[in-house]
Amino acid sequence: MKFTEFPYHRPDVPALLAEYRELTDRVSKAPDGQALLALWEEHEKQDEAYSQMARLAQIRHTIDTRDAFYNGENDFFDQNSPGVGNAQLTFYRACLASPHKEALARRYGDILLTILDLAVRGADDRVLELMQEDNALVSRYQNLYAGALVDFEGQQLTLPQLGPHKQSLDRDKRRRAFCAEGEWFDAHREEFDEIYGRMVTNRNAQARTLGFEDYSQLSYLRMGRIGYGPQKVESYRRQVLRDLVPLVQKLQGLKFRRVGLTDPKFYDLPVYFRDGNALPHGTPDQLMEGCRKMYRELSPETAEFIDFMFDNQLFDLLTKPGKAPGGYMEQISGYAPFVFSNWNGTSGDVDVITHEMGHAFQAYMAQKQGLISELFSPGMESCEIHSMSMEFLTSPWHHLFFGPDTAKYQLAHAEDSVFFLPYGSMVDEFQHLMYRQPHLTPEERNRTWLELEHRYRPWIDFDNLPFYGRGAGWQRQLHIYECPFYYIDYCLAQTVALQFFTAFLHDPKDAWQRYLALVKKGGTESYAGLVQAAGFAVPFEDGSLAPVAREVAGWIETHQQV
Repeated sequence: MKFTEFPYHRPDVPALLAEYRELTDRVSKAPDGQALLALWEEHEKQDEAYSQMARLAQIRHTIDTRDAFYNGENDFFDQNSPGVGNAQLTFYRACLASPHKEALARRYGDILLTILDLAVRGADDRVLELMQEDNALVSRYQNLYAGALVDFEGQQLTLPQLGPHKQSLDRDKRRRAFCAEGEWFDAHREEFDEIYGRMVTNRNAQARTLGFEDYSQLSYLRMGRIGYGPQKVESYRRQVLRDLVPLVQKLQGLKFRRVGLTDPKFYDLPVYFRDGNALPHGTPDQLMEGCRKMYRELSPETAEFIDFMFDNQLFDLLTKPGKAPGGYMEQISGYAPFVFSNWNGTSGDVDVITHEMGHAFQAYMAQKQGLISELFSPGMESCEIHSMSMEFLTSPWHHLFFGPDTAKYQLAHAEDSVFFLPYGSMVDEFQHLMYRQPHLTPEERNRTWLELEHRYRPWIDFDNLPFYGRGAGWQRQLHIYECPFYYIDYCLAQTVALQFFTAFLHDPKDAWQRYLALVKKGGTESYAGLVQAAGFAVPFEDGSLAPVAREVAGWIETHQQV
């Protein structure tokens, strides 16, 4: 069934809550493991029916945030999803309290009980109203951001449409594009500051109500992080500062010389080559045909997957007014993955074809294997391995999108993959500081961000740009508002993806088979377990980052002449 034909109806939440109350009562009375398993299967059906509609409404809302109907449905789920989630958690608690819970572990693995335990410790009816308010604040931020229109050279552009101008070979034009963007954010600074301040207060209140010091601890539970906490993430950030930042500074110097810059500024960062960045060759339709050819040739599994995605029109890729910012893959339970993006004619369009399709491929395989929703995907730090590694494993087909500029794209992509790690780590440390110091003023938050910039990205000169120059650039990062503490997941995943890259350089077929085995595991193992099963070093281990960083940096240095 094509996505546009998929029927939507608003769920009957009172009936669903009543069903969960009945299920929970029956769990407490289940006479044996078989009865408990049968009740679990009823829960799966209820969960799928509700989440299917929730995801459908979310996707259609983000496709056009001005659509009054789906805007209203998005508000409906903002209000009702916390209550439904809490009803499911009450059901989980009953399962965990059951003397027959080992039947669940025998069928689905011990990790299911660990996942349920993390979930029940992360929410409670006492924070229901706070969670509803938090959802509303996220939607308010998203709608504000999505509504951005910037006057630039006689045109009104969305922020994604401004992207190509920020890569112009005309340095003055690049600066003016960054200024135009910054001026829009500055014009809305009070609302951005107010939304974030309320978010921090709200989330910390949720955490304290549930017995935590601040939201950072609660967020780890809600993201289902198994086997590690903030201390291990902090040890990873120390490796980034010690082993990677000096290396990246050296590589940035090589890039600036390649571009011909002697006094580089922040607005010069998007330019990778003196004659311009690699841009996709062809129309959007031609790029998508290249995508289909790539996945048909990569493996039998990806061939089946990509035909399914095309046949059911499971994409919305072009940027347009009113469309929510960013890109994502969302799984519509029991139906299919859906890929959303804001193409703007830059190489990032191809990154979406590989990154978000990596997520979609894993979701497709999990659906095909019939994994239950709790084991459908691993934690986000592991999900991002699927997407980021796919970016490298598809490199034999990059010529379909870039033609003679393929080598330029691959060099810039490898550089970006390494350059990202200090930034992603900085985002994570910033968030920890914000929730530990909730009474910081907007100016103090921005000052903290600039201090972190000097530590993690000392090569940057903001040249008194509006917005960025005052340290507010973090407000462009959707995750800080919408998915707090999520961003380090990209770093942990990228570190593994770089190991997939080096494995690919040595033996492409073996790298793909290791990737396919990883995808098929879904969420049946922890992050560390999945990484070790793929034969790679776990990034929390001290000294694990330096070897792969050196090997990738060596590849970058030897490919400077493109």
